[in-house]
Amino acid sequence: MELTAALRGLQALKYPCRVKLYSDSAYLVNAFRQDWLGRWEKNGWINVRKEPVENQDLWRELLRMNRLHRIEWIKVQGHADNAYNNRCDALARAAISRGMETETSTR
Repeated sequence: MELTAALRGLQALKYPCRVKLYSDSAYLVNAFRQDWLGRWEKNGWINVRKEPVENQDLWRELLRMNRLHRIEWIKVQGHADNAYNNRCDALARAAISRGMETETSTR
């Protein structure tokens, strides 16, 4: 979900931008800040465990967005008192609930 959320936000931009992208996902932020993506790409999308990287389609598109935009990847503490992170969590939970309601009403 974190990868998709970041990707959708970046895809909404109409032209190359400077972006501060905040996430409580260490996996997402570290992939960029510690250059995991560079190593995965160099190694044919194989991780350190010698297994294919999961969600390659999302990672490749995030990498493309990272090259298009000037993104500062910022890690925030999850479930802490960060108003924006709390708001994002509330929106995500509401969207999940709406999706579940839609799914059950179409059966």
